[in-house]
Amino acid sequence: MLRLVFGGMATHVVALAVRLRLPDAIGDEERDAAGVAAEYGFQEGPMLRLLRALAALDLLAEPRPGRFTVTPVGALFRSDQPGSMYPLARMLTDPTMTSAWQNLEFSLRTGGPAFDEAFGIDFFGYLSSHPELSELYNAAMSQGTRGVARVLAGAYDFGRFRTVVDVGGGDGTSLVEILAEHPRLGGVLFDSPSGVDAAEQTLEAAGLTDRCRIETGDFFSEVPRDGDLYLLKSVIHGWDDEHAAVILRNCARAAREQGRILLVDHLMPDTVLPGQSPTTYLTDLGLLVNGQGMERTRDDFAGLCAKAGLRIAEVGSLPSTGFHWIELCPD
Repeated sequence: MLRLVFGGMATHVVALAVRLRLPDAIGDEERDAAGVAAEYGFQEGPMLRLLRALAALDLLAEPRPGRFTVTPVGALFRSDQPGSMYPLARMLTDPTMTSAWQNLEFSLRTGGPAFDEAFGIDFFGYLSSHPELSELYNAAMSQGTRGVARVLAGAYDFGRFRTVVDVGGGDGTSLVEILAEHPRLGGVLFDSPSGVDAAEQTLEAAGLTDRCRIETGDFFSEVPRDGDLYLLKSVIHGWDDEHAAVILRNCARAAREQGRILLVDHLMPDTVLPGQSPTTYLTDLGLLVNGQGMERTRDDFAGLCAKAGLRIAEVGSLPSTGFHWIELCPD
């Protein structure tokens, strides 16, 4: 119980450690508090207290009095490591993001985004004028996508299709994993102009520019035509049913005959199960705070599909990711 009550303090401790890149500074060595404090121009006593708090949170270990090493958990926050949680941690603990959460009651009273109320602009509009936070957001989304896409590429039957259109595909992380696993498949990466900023570099690095083209636009208006599979990974959960149905209808209209739509999202159970991780439910609240999105149950997805003239054809889990794939077809 006390861990929950003290959770806000722990978040501030982790936020500062990540912003200062303390796990990077300690690295693979055993370092004393005095040396770390001197590196940052801080006082030794307060730094020792911070490092011990991080050790109590299992990001560091204190093998000898006043000397610290980075634990395997702490290593996940090193910015110089593959698969780092650094971008996600920086983004979620940024004062902008935490300020919006402090206005959660507004969302409960009105159903509207607390972020908009706090800053007078919607979340993505804010990102467009704050490049540092936007870069962290894109990096966090890419990192979270990579592991999911790797599992998806082997778990779903992409062999039935010729062309997959990745709607809202960002820098192309999902397509790279899928096309690498399925050499006969072609791809179209579709997102806003700012969303695909890093896409060409991603595709070039993977040697896939000859099998995938990039198109830009607005998925509320139209999406590229003549794909036989339209992939939406963590897109639909960002919107309420009204907006999500527009995206789905646009994909259905653009698809070839017998085309399919593949959603990759969290699938919430009908009730909160004992021992279930709170991550999905906190993400769901985050979608309420920052925009118009929501996580959905299977019945929620079925209702959304009905509004778009679609039905659920098949559902499968993506082990160890927390995600499911949901295949849609015309009703």
